[in-house]
Amino acid sequence: MSKPVDLQTKPGTPATVGLRERKKARTRATITAHALRLFQEQGYDATTVQQIIDEAEVSESTFFRYFPTKADVVLSDDLDPLIVEAFHAQPPELTSIQALRVSFRTAFARLSEPEVFAMRERMHLVFSVPDLRAAMLDQFADAMHLLTEAVAERTGRTTDDLAVRTLAGAVVGAMMAVAYALTDDPSTDLLDLFDRSLAHLEAGFDL
Repeated sequence: MSKPVDLQTKPGTPATVGLRERKKARTRATITAHALRLFQEQGYDATTVQQIIDEAEVSESTFFRYFPTKADVVLSDDLDPLIVEAFHAQPPELTSIQALRVSFRTAFARLSEPEVFAMRERMHLVFSVPDLRAAMLDQFADAMHLLTEAVAERTGRTTDDLAVRTLAGAVVGAMMAVAYALTDDPSTDLLDLFDRSLAHLEAGFDL
């Protein structure tokens, strides 16, 4: 007879790691939700880190483990890795921009309604608060670097190829255009804006 299988989860197994990651994601989401509510109620500048800690009922060390600064609560999100993951999974017959459009739709489909709402709130805040708007430039630079690497790998080109960098920069520019449009109408469908913006890049401009 074969030895009975031990179905109990032991420390370090994938199931344990998965549970740990889900718990971390819930803590992060809780902090973000309370922070965004406070920012909306009393303004970004008027809200302190201590107020967020108190509302989220976490320790100071826990807050700073997830967010090194108050600005990071607004600037951080998990969308970019989801987009890149979906981008790598697209069939080779699609052009890079076509693959990116599908990837944006795929990544957004994996977000819950509260996550999409939080993203909309963060983007609105970024372009409403001068300090956040300035800090966002670094985020856009990171996004461009990430997209440059992904497109270079997909196309077999190098990351210093001007065409690759131009495409990555154009996509980041489209993201900026969406963010500005969102400040004009916060209720706009975020995914629809992204898709229509990328559709302009796919079709080319005749302006």
